[in-house]
Amino acid sequence: MNTPTQYCTFHVAGLFLGIDVLSVQEVLRASPLSRVPLAPPTVEGLLNLRGQIVTTIDLRRRLGFAPRAADAEPMFMIVRTADGHVSLLVDSVGDVLELTDETLEHPPETLPPATRSLIRGVHKLPKQLLHLLDPEQATALAAHAA
Repeated sequence: MNTPTQYCTFHVAGLFLGIDVLSVQEVLRASPLSRVPLAPPTVEGLLNLRGQIVTTIDLRRRLGFAPRAADAEPMFMIVRTADGHVSLLVDSVGDVLELTDETLEHPPETLPPATRSLIRGVHKLPKQLLHLLDPEQATALAAHAA
């Protein structure tokens, strides 16, 4: 029997995504960001997290989606990567789901290439697909324009 994995779920431009809960440090409401001159478009700014400076990546831009509405209040998902902590700007945060590999499949061919390269796989759920975001890939290429 497969060992279940817990995923912290969230939404970006209508896409239902998840990250292994062990990679997530915390989730925060919108906070002030310091802009970074000449930063790539995917870098939204720097977040002061209790004295620690954390780069914030806009997942909408990183995944190639349109910008969020000016009045929409995003959430910050602080994740641990090999290079340290990174803040992912997401539209909303959902529940923690516990799933086994029995429902895991390869990313659909219908995803745009820029998005598909960041998705490790998908879990087929009764009413939707849970796309598993690879936090290392999503943040490692953040220095490049999306």
